[in-house]
Amino acid sequence: MMKRFILLSLIGAVILTVLHIEWVCAQGTLKMSTTTSTENSGLLDFLLPEFTRETGIDVRVLAKGTGAALRDGMDGNVDIVFVHDRPREERFVAEGFGAYRLPVMHNDFVILGPSEDPAGIKGLREASAAMKKIYENRSKWISRGDDSGTHAKEQALWHAAGAPMIIGSRVVTLSGQSKTIDQAEPASSADWYVSIGQGMGKTLTFAEEKQAYTLADRGTFLQYKYGRDQGLDLEILCEGDPELFNPYGIIPVSPERHPHVQFAAAERLAKWLVSPRGQRLIGEYRIHGLQAFFPDTIASEP
Repeated sequence: MMKRFILLSLIGAVILTVLHIEWVCAQGTLKMSTTTSTENSGLLDFLLPEFTRETGIDVRVLAKGTGAALRDGMDGNVDIVFVHDRPREERFVAEGFGAYRLPVMHNDFVILGPSEDPAGIKGLREASAAMKKIYENRSKWISRGDDSGTHAKEQALWHAAGAPMIIGSRVVTLSGQSKTIDQAEPASSADWYVSIGQGMGKTLTFAEEKQAYTLADRGTFLQYKYGRDQGLDLEILCEGDPELFNPYGIIPVSPERHPHVQFAAAERLAKWLVSPRGQRLIGEYRIHGLQAFFPDTIASEP
């Protein structure tokens, strides 16, 4: 009798959970703010249709820099964030804006430039040494300048290179809204350093136009280099430094901070991405036969 009662209770709990998720999803599409690299690389176009097919949950993607994505979560404008700046992600959770963070995947950053390589950085493994040569030669550099995870990494690399920095603030337009962001950039940079306040794709296009150096995540670089008919006339000139490691985390927005968020559906997406199914798909995603992202909870085949 007791076993039957426990079984019925478990069945009832499962039914209530499913009904709750269906009710939550009926209120509107799940909104996810994410870094531009997950969209520009083509990864989300590969993953999300499978998630929707398996769960019935539609996901609306808002792609922007990590800083802007986290602000969406702070303001309760989205249900979940998927970004790549771990210190800020952990602070987001510690301050009560996120319910928890799950590590999903990683790739790396690469320093790109023209084949002529005027700063002579090709083949350098240490990213700070490459950045130092670019600074010393005043070679043209294009910065995202958009408070993204890539922008944060770039600033850290300039510091590591020993470049004197100036701290300031600037107004940028992110997703149609004007925002004031704080940023550090190399001193004496007026003639060679261009901060454009744009996402990764537009930064790559502009760097190609100017035949300049820039920092990119590997996934977006591969997509722009090999996943488009027009290709990309920039090359990887520095890679492999552990300092270029680039982890991504998924964070459901806290329902305690914002009770209106679709937490049940957001949690289902977060846990699907770190499930064997989601992780296997991440590991299988290829751009021109090259792996763009590596799952963090299961091993992937090279």
